[in-house]
Amino acid sequence: MHLSIGQAYAWSVFKPALEEALHLSGTQSALPFQLGIVMLGLSAAFGGPLVERNGPRWAMFVSTVCFSLGFLIAALGVATGQYWLVVFGYGIVGGIGLGIGYISPVSTLMKWFPDRPGMATGIAIMGFGGGALIASPWSAQMLSSFGTTTGGIATAFVVHGVVYAIFMSLGVFLIRVPKDGWRPAGWTPPETAGRALITTANVSARNAIRTPQFWCLWIVLCFNVTAGIGILEKAAPMITNFFANTSTPVSVSAAAGFVALLSLANMAGRLAWSSASDAIGRKNMYRVYLGVGALLYLVITLAGDSASFVFILCAMGILSFYGGGFATAPAYLKDLFGTYQVGAIHGRLLTAWSTAGVLGPLIVNAIADSQEAAGKTGPALYTTSLYIMIALLAIGFVANELIRPVNPKYHEPPVTEAPEKNIAAVPQGGS
Repeated sequence: MHLSIGQAYAWSVFKPALEEALHLSGTQSALPFQLGIVMLGLSAAFGGPLVERNGPRWAMFVSTVCFSLGFLIAALGVATGQYWLVVFGYGIVGGIGLGIGYISPVSTLMKWFPDRPGMATGIAIMGFGGGALIASPWSAQMLSSFGTTTGGIATAFVVHGVVYAIFMSLGVFLIRVPKDGWRPAGWTPPETAGRALITTANVSARNAIRTPQFWCLWIVLCFNVTAGIGILEKAAPMITNFFANTSTPVSVSAAAGFVALLSLANMAGRLAWSSASDAIGRKNMYRVYLGVGALLYLVITLAGDSASFVFILCAMGILSFYGGGFATAPAYLKDLFGTYQVGAIHGRLLTAWSTAGVLGPLIVNAIADSQEAAGKTGPALYTTSLYIMIALLAIGFVANELIRPVNPKYHEPPVTEAPEKNIAAVPQGGS
């Protein structure tokens, strides 16, 4: 599921073709993607309780229908020259598929792997970060084969919609939910003494958003994502501008390679750092994301255009923390609020992503444009935005420090968890 919906990160492949075929500006061609990220957060927030109530198979089916249908509607829009249909199809309908699909495996995986919740969700969410590694060359090859006219782009969208529908259906048919009380062989829940943030109680989604812990974690995720997506969205022009006035300017092909490296760092961080959080704890892991991330931004700022390898290594570190923050968040929520409605709580937390998806690019692009208008070049285009990112990460660090165990008054009464409804007839057990 995540490997499919991760196609969203490859939307930029279609931007030049759409701009030429439909006579769009860069801002207009980016709108379907931006709206898709906004709808991801909103649909995850509002659809989260439905996912918990109806089960992961229902959620994956809805995601498959919406995500694939979004491509088909966008194909119709391109074929008929109706830009609004592209926005509606990919941005709104497809965005709903993104949000429901993103949260669909989370609670199920943590029930199957209570011994390694960070690793389990990290493996799945790694697929979202890595989806573009498949979708980018695949989409580029289709545009090369079908052409970049309206007919060629529409055909590519139709192929995407059909192929993703088939591939995502595998998730729909294969998903299983463990029986109540199931545990891995030979595993017993560890003692929580000394790990106060790990609860054995449960908190409903309705009560979770009433706790300060939820909103502290919302700030943590929002600012961590803002810091990462600010670089990710403008990676190629940023590294080109940074070293434009040096004796070793960065070529277009090298900038494209830099984007690929960031994608790999994003993908690897989702698995590596979330797995590490199982050993050192979620709060400590976010201390690394936010504290070390701020230091890496400071190094980029102070180093300027003196060494490209320093810029690349620091950017890769920041993007690995960006991906790791996404993958560790569900396990952090499980520690704080239990597994009862963790999928619904995770959905509401993803509104932080919607906010950061607008905030990060806005900060970096608006400041770079204003500095360029003032006649500045090189690192000076980004110095102000880099300092803003450091400040945001520092605020996130403080918010993480403020997270404490949830007050028992928000806990659900014992034994209230209901089984998933739509999996009852599906054979349970063995892998």
